[in-house]
Amino acid sequence: LVRLLESGGGSVQAGGPLRFSCTHFGLTDRPYCMAWFRQAPGEEREGCAAIDNDGNPIYEYAVKGRFTISRDINKNTLDLQMNDLKLEDTAMYYCAAAANDLCPGGMIFRLLRDEAKLGYWGQGAQVTVSS
Repeated sequence: LVRLLESGGGSVQAGGPLRFSCTHFGLTDRPYCMAWFRQAPGEEREGCAAIDNDGNPIYEYAVKGRFTISRDINKNTLDLQMNDLKLEDTAMYYCAAAANDLCPGGMIFRLLRDEAKLGYWGQGAQVTVSS
C-alpha cells in the first residue's frame, strides 16, 4: 500500500517562510519523480516543484528562486522550503509521486494536473499568506 504523509505549512505574513515535509511508504520497487502541487479555491491543480530520482529539481516560474525542493532517498522523505511567500501562494499543498521518466522537462506538472490517477498523493495541507 502506497502512502504519502505530509506535515508543515500553516499561516504566515507575506515575505515569511514556511516548510513542508512528506514521508512516503511503499515506493520501493522503482525510481520515482516526486513533486509538490498546490490548488487554490476555484483554480486548477498546479505543479510548483519536482525532483527526479537523481536529485535534479524543476520549478514552475512563479516559485523559481523562492522555493527549494529536496529529497532524501534513504529516508524516504521529500521537503519543500518556501521563502518570501506571497498572497498568491495561498493554497492547499500536496506532495505527489509518479514514474521517474515524468520528471524531464516538467512533464509531471502537465500530466498530474490533468490526470491525478497517474500519481500517488499526500493528504494535503494549507498554506495561508496574509498581508
